[in-house]
Amino acid sequence: MLADAIQFFTTLTTAQILAYFWPFFFLDMLRYVIIEGIVLLKLGVQRSGYAVRMKLARRQAFKEKPLVSIIVPGKNEGKHIPRLVDSLKQQTYSNYELIIVDDGSDDDTEVLCRSLLQQNKIDQFIRNEQRGGKASAANIALQYCNGKYVLHLDADSHLVPQSIEFLVSYFYLYPKAGVVGGDVRVFNVSDSISTQLQNIEYSKSLMLGRTVASELAILRIVSGACGMFRRDLLQKIHGWDVGPGLDGDITLKIRKLNYEVIHCAEAECYTHVPNKFRKLSKQRYRWDKSMIRFRLRKHRDMLLPSAEFKFSNFYSVFENLFFNLFLDLKWFIYLIQVTTTFSGEKIVLIFIINYFLYFLSNVVQYFFIVYFKKLNNQDHDHRIALFLPLMPMYTGLYLRGVRTFSYLMEFFYKSSYNDPWNPWKVSKIALKNHL
Repeated sequence: MLADAIQFFTTLTTAQILAYFWPFFFLDMLRYVIIEGIVLLKLGVQRSGYAVRMKLARRQAFKEKPLVSIIVPGKNEGKHIPRLVDSLKQQTYSNYELIIVDDGSDDDTEVLCRSLLQQNKIDQFIRNEQRGGKASAANIALQYCNGKYVLHLDADSHLVPQSIEFLVSYFYLYPKAGVVGGDVRVFNVSDSISTQLQNIEYSKSLMLGRTVASELAILRIVSGACGMFRRDLLQKIHGWDVGPGLDGDITLKIRKLNYEVIHCAEAECYTHVPNKFRKLSKQRYRWDKSMIRFRLRKHRDMLLPSAEFKFSNFYSVFENLFFNLFLDLKWFIYLIQVTTTFSGEKIVLIFIINYFLYFLSNVVQYFFIVYFKKLNNQDHDHRIALFLPLMPMYTGLYLRGVRTFSYLMEFFYKSSYNDPWNPWKVSKIALKNHL
């Protein structure tokens, strides 16, 4: 069958190739291969100049040494907190305070944190007897912050030693920055096939994708697992809103204030990801609903003409909606085109060729990952290449299926307001405020 697919492909004219495989050549290859390749090439050419500017920024950061308030909201994260605290003690930047909020845990989080508090390994511990949700816990922590910058971390994450140093320095490298995001990577890579595929996905979408978006000034999200904010801006926008999707929501609110959103690939943050596809499906179902809830509903004003209109903000939201929401429909259109144009055997050949086109795209992006890590003097595990053949099915079928279902449920039923990830009483108030 592979030989038949190759033979069929070689008989096509250029016009036929573009007509039969237009989603790949006009959309995905343009976005994920050509644009990313150009931006990475630009970063490589400018590397020496960046090194000089970065050296000056780090020198200024250590001269002023602003206080960083690290906030860690979480529920039932006791098993992860000691590793996080240890990673913070190893940071090259030491002027920080650590505030942990236990959001109604029923594990040993409280006992562990009070012990760490007695050992002076954390500065403040706050216990919520009743769960209020992640946004509520983060906002409580914000009230106790004294730092110029606030670093929001997930409890199941930990940082490499220079991460905070780089995050702080980026505010001096980019004076108009309102928030700087760390580079979130998979810690439990070897747990399962699911974690191996997420490892590649995170490298592509978070490390490469957010670096490129940052360079193009259209970055629209900073991960809650590792994001450093100017405290005055957090106070101005009254902190976090109820999620899920609160990370992207707060980032867009900062963009509306006309501050830059920057990605810092050198600030490595390792996090635990779901090790089973069932758990991953639940996570992504929750995450993907934010596309409708926040970008299409709450922040649709960024797409409309106004006195505060800014093209980079418009394009940031439009690009996200276009490629992830509207073009989600392109596959239904493409499926109709293929099934009505070709016979049964040629339909199979068309999909085999599509698979190989997207596989080759993933191979190219893999080399982008290797190149980018080399630019940043970071280690790379070449064994992830073994899982590249699975990526077209992982992203093209599995994740797209979850995403499409999520969009439909949120668009028609506002299902994010019934998500148990937030307490019902909190979601009820959020629903009332958002209507």
